[in-house]
Amino acid sequence: MSSLRSLDENLISHIPPFRKLERVDIREILDAATPKRFSAGQAIFEEHEPAERFFLLLDGHVRVIRTTAAGDQVIARHIVSGELMGIAPAIGRTTYPASAVAIDDCLVLFWPTNLWQTFVAKYDGFATETYKTVGERISEANNHILELATQQVEQRVARALLRLAIQSHRDTEEGMEIDFPLTRQNISEMTGTTLYTVSRLLSAWEKQGIVTSGRKKVVVTDLGKLKTLADLDPMGDS
Repeated sequence: MSSLRSLDENLISHIPPFRKLERVDIREILDAATPKRFSAGQAIFEEHEPAERFFLLLDGHVRVIRTTAAGDQVIARHIVSGELMGIAPAIGRTTYPASAVAIDDCLVLFWPTNLWQTFVAKYDGFATETYKTVGERISEANNHILELATQQVEQRVARALLRLAIQSHRDTEEGMEIDFPLTRQNISEMTGTTLYTVSRLLSAWEKQGIVTSGRKKVVVTDLGKLKTLADLDPMGDS
């Protein structure tokens, strides 16, 4: 692909870890990065592999997957463009705690992990914003565990779809279409339930005009009703 010199500093200047930096600093960061494209379904990094790189997703969507002791796959979260990933050194790890798989065609920048401490020490705001991101993700993971332990299946599925729709969607005539391929199997792996149960719920919600779903596609057609199912304030933002 084209040289990073053709990538404008504005490409990452709005992203939290970099938004306090001067253009000359951003130029240094871009010059130290390596760009790479990944096709849909391709692993960007694998769980338990040595964490030799950390990444910034420039374009596309990524699914973060963990494997349980029983060998089941659990979808931990989704990464959208503008997010860092594979930041194992931020949590004191030398291996990746999960796998990252491209949902659609993705473009990433990556840096060798040995630059992590340099970035933290040299660039104002990088450490603060990055560790804030880590804290948010830990809180999100803890909330997910709590949901699995305490919420009914219908509420878990509704909340999962809400999170995805709010995180990344495009407005269509039907409603809020989740902006990346999403299967019923994916939803079951996010919510700790069976494919049958997810299919039953989505079919019922389609009849009620709450969502529509097709092959790898989900559209939220009545946000208020979905929030009610999720036990959230229909007038709120999330």
